[in-house]
Amino acid sequence: MAKKARKPKEPVRLRQKALSNGNISLYLDIYRNGQRQYEFLKLYLIPETASNPTAKEQNKNVLNLANAIKAQRVIDVESSEAGIILQRSKMLLTDWLEEYKQQKSKAKKSLGLQTKIEFIKQLLNQYKRGATLGKVDKAFCEGFLSYIQNDYISERTKKHLAKNTAATYYGILNGALNAAVRKKCIVRNPMLLVEKDYKPVRPESQRVYLTFDEVKTLIETKCKKPLTKQAFLFSCFCGLRFSDIARLKWGDLTTVNGQLQADIRQKKTDSPIYLPISKNAQKWLPNRQNEADDEPIFKGIDNGWCTTIVTRWAKQAGISKHVTFHTARHTFATMLLTKGADLYTTSKLLGHKNITHTQIYAKIIDQKKVEAVNLLDNLF
Repeated sequence: MAKKARKPKEPVRLRQKALSNGNISLYLDIYRNGQRQYEFLKLYLIPETASNPTAKEQNKNVLNLANAIKAQRVIDVESSEAGIILQRSKMLLTDWLEEYKQQKSKAKKSLGLQTKIEFIKQLLNQYKRGATLGKVDKAFCEGFLSYIQNDYISERTKKHLAKNTAATYYGILNGALNAAVRKKCIVRNPMLLVEKDYKPVRPESQRVYLTFDEVKTLIETKCKKPLTKQAFLFSCFCGLRFSDIARLKWGDLTTVNGQLQADIRQKKTDSPIYLPISKNAQKWLPNRQNEADDEPIFKGIDNGWCTTIVTRWAKQAGISKHVTFHTARHTFATMLLTKGADLYTTSKLLGHKNITHTQIYAKIIDQKKVEAVNLLDNLF
């Protein structure tokens, strides 16, 4: 009788450990090259009781996550034992970021993104110079995120990084490491293992917007540059960003069923948008003479100067808020929601890919409702 073939021993096993509080801790038992090591996942199963009906579903999700991590560890071990070495993992992390920056440049991503990548390279060199992709692990990522949030101080401003800035840098580095996985430079993105407490949290954005009366005041106030005034008020009534207004050409405007609309591809999101142009917005379009379809509508406006001009113009109008060109976009959104437009439609008109970005404006309207109701408190 032939001997039954022995099943090969699993290099990685998912094990459980009972804790004193009744929970069960999950960990990996990894056996490699004659040595055993344990990786505690910081994932826990909770008791499934009648008083906690969601426990079963929660435990199911936790086990799925633990098994996914186990599957990745199996790939790591087997790849190493088979002699599969990812040569590019020996590349310096900063060199990979340079390559990533070039990829974004070829994809015609914004110069702002490329500048941020360059600064992240500087931060990485200050934190730990010479780190290779293969050496970037969970501990490295957590240490770097802690550094940019708590330790780094700008030589110019003598201040720590703003929370928004730290969150932006985290997102870019995470994207670069994801790209490294796709290019087979590393097996997995170590950022996936980083504890939540280390990840920078972007504070809720504050939106500066103009009220109806403030928009009327600006309409009545002269501006040093009439074209800038036209572009700003056009944005107040259509919601386009400066970058899209600057690129808007006469040929982008079409009439469909008697309604003027702009057919454009947004510069920031690289997504098409078909935007109806209201009569109020049309009032602020320059008069078309003999310009060809490929001529810009707001020819010659510059973002840097426009913001300066708009800020001074608002102060001249007696508006104390810090008004920039982008304030016009926020104004458009809040005016729509104030007048009863629904969140989904407003999101589409703004060209948001995710409605959560639009919900920030809804919170502004809710706050305005609270303030309006509270005005009655002083009547009696």
